[in-house]
Amino acid sequence: MTRDLGSSAGTTIPPAARRAARPAWRDPRLWLGVLLVTGSVVLGARLLAAADDTVAVWAMTGERGVGTPVAARDLVVERVRFADDSTLGRYFAADRPVPDGLVLVRTVGEGELLARSAVGVADEADVLRVPLEVDPHRVPPDVVAGSVVDVWLTDGGGAGAGRKGADGPALDGVTVVAAPAYDDTFAVGGARQLVVAVEDDRAATFEALLGSLQDPVIRILQRS
Repeated sequence: MTRDLGSSAGTTIPPAARRAARPAWRDPRLWLGVLLVTGSVVLGARLLAAADDTVAVWAMTGERGVGTPVAARDLVVERVRFADDSTLGRYFAADRPVPDGLVLVRTVGEGELLARSAVGVADEADVLRVPLEVDPHRVPPDVVAGSVVDVWLTDGGGAGAGRKGADGPALDGVTVVAAPAYDDTFAVGGARQLVVAVEDDRAATFEALLGSLQDPVIRILQRS
């Protein structure tokens, strides 16, 4: 009896073994994805909630001194968060324009929020407009209305009364409220005119010092 060893007839090939698949809900990658999505949603909700806590208020675009009219061009919107809602009432909310006819009653720095306590009605503010006649070479050429300056006084005649101004500015941190163009004033008297806003009491002191000098020399230093 012979047997055909090379023949595959009648030979059954068993199917390949299949490994049992792990249920999808047990895949750690699935849970990691769920955690990432959930965390993103929670973080986004918190950021939105924090943004909702801020309010828009008016702030100054640059330093301005006493007597400066509050103009729209000098204001910028800042969003801030107050710990106490009642604090908002101390400032001007940016959802409406600042009332007309207001002037600063104290110096306000660049970026500082515009407080109601920093302004007053122009007619009621105790501020005088003091004209100054300055040699064009003793005032920075870019001084314009709104600039904050220091006014220094010396006595060109050498009188002792003028030495008081050498120890410091006769007027510090005052605002220029009018600054005619150089050509407009130079042609008339060879000097440039500036008008600064000064509180009543400081204006009186300044005028007394100015009158005590034999040959008053005014020098303007601009604050950056």
